[in-house]
Amino acid sequence: MSGYILALDQGTSSSRALVFDAEGRIRGFAQREFRQIYPQPGWVEHDPEEIWDSQREAALQALRASGIAPGEIAALGITNQRETTILWERATGRPIHNAIVWQCRRTAP
Repeated sequence: MSGYILALDQGTSSSRALVFDAEGRIRGFAQREFRQIYPQPGWVEHDPEEIWDSQREAALQALRASGIAPGEIAALGITNQRETTILWERATGRPIHNAIVWQCRRTAP
């Protein structure tokens, strides 16, 4: 059977991946946590490389758990964490700084 859906959920404290079949049944699931960085009180950051690594690994683990080949994925759904911001250097594709998480209070009065 083909026509599987890979759902990626990049959340505030972890990355998750689920593989669904055509009937909506979960065929594979994985979750990977990543660090919360608090450079000072009220500030919240994430390492962009850790976000990427955790999401990639969750997707690979969910695919392995499902027992299907990547080529059998017909659609991909992606959700992400609110207004978290990452700046990337255009020339290299590398992050310039840690992600500023939506929970961060550094601009609050």
